[in-house]
Amino acid sequence: MVDEKLLEELKAIREAGPENAPPDTVFKIFEVFKQLAEEDEDLKEEVEDADLCMQFVITDKDNKFWIAARDGKISYGEGDGPDVSVTMKAAYETMSGILSQEVDATSAYMSGDLVIEGNLQDAMAFGEIASLAGEIMEDKGL
Repeated sequence: MVDEKLLEELKAIREAGPENAPPDTVFKIFEVFKQLAEEDEDLKEEVEDADLCMQFVITDKDNKFWIAARDGKISYGEGDGPDVSVTMKAAYETMSGILSQEVDATSAYMSGDLVIEGNLQDAMAFGEIASLAGEIMEDKGL
């Protein structure tokens, strides 16, 4: 079961706007992804098929974090990720928009606002996981 208190916190953050989001918001989003992957059958299947680690670099805030989908589980953390297969680099505003699904990653990439290094297939696989998790979160009112 997804932590209802966490969902309420994310709703409040979304209503306040991404520019007002606290620094740990991404970890709250990733925790919801993790919890959803444990209970939603479709998302669980996507995660079971994945073997990737995405590194995120916020270029204008000197900040790094990562999320991995391996062995049927989602893990995440701050700093450099374990065995990273793809790295995404962008300014805070762009990355925040991508992670909240308010900015299309493909458009950001094509415009040069997002730099992707490494395995593009892994980036697309993560995009599928994030999109599915986003749909489920939307169904929950986020």
